Amino acid sequence: MGNFKNDIDTIECKRCGTCCKKGGPCFHIEDKMLIEKGSILIKHLYTIRKGELAYDNIKGCPTAVASDLIKIKEKNDSWECIFFDAKDNSCEIYAKRPVECRVLKCWDTREIELIYFKNRLTRKDLVYRIEGLRNLIEDHQSRCSYDKIKHFIKELDGEKKNEAINGIYDILIYDDSIRELVVKKGKMDPENLNFLFGRPVRVTIKMFGLKVEKKNGKYYLSLK
Repeated sequence: MGNFKNDIDTIECKRCGTCCKKGGPCFHIEDKMLIEKGSILIKHLYTIRKGELAYDNIKGCPTAVASDLIKIKEKNDSWECIFFDAKDNSCEIYAKRPVECRVLKCWDTREIELIYFKNRLTRKDLVYRIEGLRNLIEDHQSRCSYDKIKHFIKELDGEKKNEAINGIYDILIYDDSIRELVVKKGKMDPENLNFLFGRPVRVTIKMFGLKVEKKNGKYYLSLK
């Protein structure tokens, strides 16, 4: 998106599948009922948390998001939407697809640009009535915030390097442990974790130039 095309020869979707291969849509308030009615399940979603880097289709570059972005998961090792059927370039939930999918026209992106930043759905919109779960999410967001992570990363080259390393380790340990806790004690489906707590910090931290390996229960930091 960004520089939209206005191709007079293209007036309808040709089902090339290109848009579906570039990642799932972000969810908006208008999509809330799709989730609440079970048309799209929580296990099909993941959260890009506040402060996390994400590619902005309008700006055309990675940027830190200002609040939650709820997205449909991609297939393993690709950007392809999990609901995309590559056999015939079709959508498995076409009749109940999210609003971004409904308004996107690859030949003219003006309509999606108008709604892209508006009324975005957050985790709070979906779990606000479930107090225990809401509190877990809020506590995780506070203790594992990307503002803290970025602060510690900046300190790695300074006098407080050891303190920064320990701070990052604390975040990694808590992030992993809360996921294990809700699965073991809360009987949560592991496939729901990336919606509840976003993607694991040991995975997303690579966006900030660090690599994390976990061996025998210990974490090892290195530059990418």
